[in-house]
Amino acid sequence: MTNAYFANPLVFLVDTLLYLYMVVVALRLIMQWAHWEYHNPVVQFIIKLTQAPVKQLRRVIPAAGRWDTATLVLLLIVAIVKILAVGLIVGMLPTGVYWLTLLLAELFKLFVNIFTVSILIEVILSWVTPAGSYNPVAPLVSRMNAPLLRPVRRIIPPIAGLDLSALFVLLGLQVLSMLILPVLVGGPI
Repeated sequence: MTNAYFANPLVFLVDTLLYLYMVVVALRLIMQWAHWEYHNPVVQFIIKLTQAPVKQLRRVIPAAGRWDTATLVLLLIVAIVKILAVGLIVGMLPTGVYWLTLLLAELFKLFVNIFTVSILIEVILSWVTPAGSYNPVAPLVSRMNAPLLRPVRRIIPPIAGLDLSALFVLLGLQVLSMLILPVLVGGPI
């Protein structure tokens, strides 16, 4: 058995766990931007998972306006740890400016993926949620996606009662990803 035999599952595990935590930290940033309801159980879950490190960082990093810079710094730290951990496992650490471009690519992919998944969740919930029922995720994704969907809805109104704005935003996110990620990492992704 080669080192790759153990390295591949370890890379998968480390990459996945750190990525999931990056998603939670990024959602904490988004919840401030989207003005999520504090008492929502999903928001409480996000706060509980991130409160300890954010609280420690707030002792040394003040807020910049209405943005929580401690949460942003935590996101950067987790992304750097992810890049470093995976690099150490595979034996290839980025050097020089490639660190910065890899970090930017990682964060860009993260936010594109979060918005892609949240739009898909919003669409699926609109199909399956019975009228008058409450789902704690529905108002969160609706508030989060509104700034992306609203401009497209103005341009492309519903056709025969079918709102295609989510489809066009998803296409736009994927095209944007295809245009920006290769520039950041120096080749096709």
